[in-house]
Amino acid sequence: MQLAEVGALLKQARKRAKLSQAQLAAPLGMSRTTVSAIESGRCIEIGFTKLSALLDMVGLELTVVPRRRRPTLDELRAERRP
Repeated sequence: MQLAEVGALLKQARKRAKLSQAQLAAPLGMSRTTVSAIESGRCIEIGFTKLSALLDMVGLELTVVPRRRRPTLDELRAERRP
C-alpha cells in the first residue's frame, strides 16, 4: 500500500468522524496543510509516529504483515481452467 492510498483512507475516516482537517491536525501539533497534503497524495513522506497518531485519532490502525508474493503466470492460468 502506498502513502497516497493511506491518505485516501484517512480522509474517509476523518469525514466519518466529522472532523475538519484543522481539528485533526491541531491536537497533534500539525498544520491543516500537512493533513491536506497527506489526504490528497501530495505528501511523499511522513514519520511513523505522526502517521500512527493521525490514524489513531480517526479510529484506524496500521498493520504490518508479510508481503504476499505475486502468482506466477502458470498459477494464474491454472486458476482460469475449469
